[in-house]
Amino acid sequence: MNRALADGLARLLRFLLASGEAVVREDGLHAAGGRTMPLPEGVLAEALRLGLVRHGDGRLAATAEARAFLKRRLCDAQTPFAGQHRDMAPVTVLRDGVRETAMANRLESPLAALARLKEKTGGAYLPESAIAAGERLHADFTRGGLQPRTTMSWEPRIAGRQKGEAGAAREITDTALAARLRVARAIEAIGPELSGVALDVCCFAKGLETVERERQWPARSAKLMLRAALMALARHYAPPAPKGRRAHAWGAEGYRPELGG
Repeated sequence: MNRALADGLARLLRFLLASGEAVVREDGLHAAGGRTMPLPEGVLAEALRLGLVRHGDGRLAATAEARAFLKRRLCDAQTPFAGQHRDMAPVTVLRDGVRETAMANRLESPLAALARLKEKTGGAYLPESAIAAGERLHADFTRGGLQPRTTMSWEPRIAGRQKGEAGAAREITDTALAARLRVARAIEAIGPELSGVALDVCCFAKGLETVERERQWPARSAKLMLRAALMALARHYAPPAPKGRRAHAWGAEGYRPELGG
């Protein structure tokens, strides 16, 4: 979305939120109290496409999503430098069992730099399926609360705990426990030889050079090991369809199959 269109949307939404609703005429919008606003070309169509306004009986009103849109615009205006450090892209997430599309900042991903690596032929070094697998492992690792704690916790430890209960295990939510189980299955699928580099890069956000130094590996070997690990992980998350088995028919002596004409 270009800057002029985004500014036009913001002005339209502020006008509607302040007025409640407005009548659409050829010269623009007319609201109660004599308030008017010109309507630049393309702004109304974009607002309707994004679900920010509703139009019926010649009247226009803002939807519930309009306020959230304006808040995001205000946040961007207060921190203009943040846009230089964002690479927003649509991703598919699973929420309450339903797949939804959301926007994610790829530069916050531990695999962002690796996703830009190229082969000598110009193709991507890591296929999309491998990147998606690494992101999924990172998400489950985070959702399961497996990151090492780096700050002191000031939460009271006695609240909600009864005598004789295992407090730490009791406080793990079902969501976190399920995520930990998925991580354990993924690590098992990758195998002991490759799981370490996958955890280092995808979950602990270590660079390849750091992995090579800590594990005393040769230069550029971590990249090869990580690619193998992520490819194995991708097959774990999306197993290839089994090849169809040939059907065999056994007949009695003298049996002759019928051949189609």
